[in-house]
Amino acid sequence: MTTELTKPTVVDGFYVGPVRAPRNRASAAFRAQTGGPAAAAARSIHDDETAQALGFRGGTVAGSIHLDQFPPLLVTAFTQRWFEAGSISLQFKNATVDAEEVVAFVGVPEAGTRQVPARMERTDGLLVAEGTAGLDEVEPTHLHAIDLRQSPPEELRILAGLRPGARLAPRTFTVDPEAQRERIEQSAMTEPLPWYTGPSPWGPPIVPPSSIVQLIRNGRDDFGPNIADAVGLFSAIELRFGAGPLRCGTTYQVSGEVVAVGASPKTEYVWYDSRATDDAGAVVVSMRMQLRWMKASSPLYQPAT
Repeated sequence: MTTELTKPTVVDGFYVGPVRAPRNRASAAFRAQTGGPAAAAARSIHDDETAQALGFRGGTVAGSIHLDQFPPLLVTAFTQRWFEAGSISLQFKNATVDAEEVVAFVGVPEAGTRQVPARMERTDGLLVAEGTAGLDEVEPTHLHAIDLRQSPPEELRILAGLRPGARLAPRTFTVDPEAQRERIEQSAMTEPLPWYTGPSPWGPPIVPPSSIVQLIRNGRDDFGPNIADAVGLFSAIELRFGAGPLRCGTTYQVSGEVVAVGASPKTEYVWYDSRATDDAGAVVVSMRMQLRWMKASSPLYQPAT
């Protein structure tokens, strides 16, 4: 069900959203509650057994789901223009599991301020994500301020052969408003605005952040064949509207390219940029994302037998 926009409280210079309990739709509890399939997809970070084998407490809530808690605060901070020319730029620090309670925070902008800090915390104070939110062209966002250094190619196994500049396969999409309504009503979205299911200030319903991420993210074949055998997770996401919002019933074209490829002790990762453009060629929304794949999940890192 949709909720009306309410003015958030202000604490220590931040707009503070309500406590919410985002759902992991692959969890046994959520599937039992909604009548979903009896088993979750295996080899996914959202599957309890898979995630626990890799050292997580359980199947994780996707970072894209967490983004949906921020728009009510962002509209308060920057007016509805945030959906036209705003940004949210977050690095995820600690994963949450199904129905853990979290709170979103967005800095209260002072006069003339175009960018403010943003973060999400679990109710016990654990930092889930941190970054920035802004309006119009601003100083580097949180993710664009990161020095994206390239790892030596010989360090890569899962992403072997992938180089900066590699392009995502182009595609088109159109969001059906009725299908979006059904998904929102069935998936327990943490913060569903009325604009996602009914008329909006821009005419038709608009697309929520979590859906935007899925619509303009990479395809399964974009980063080589080895990712199919490894478990991946979202590590950082930035959405920036240029000629927004993204509207239901409109056709958009998706394009993108790899920005950096690297490795850490436990993961291999790729940074990439993608965007949705309209028929006039205007960039409606762009995304910068960091995806990681767990080395321990890949047969390329298994000891020889």
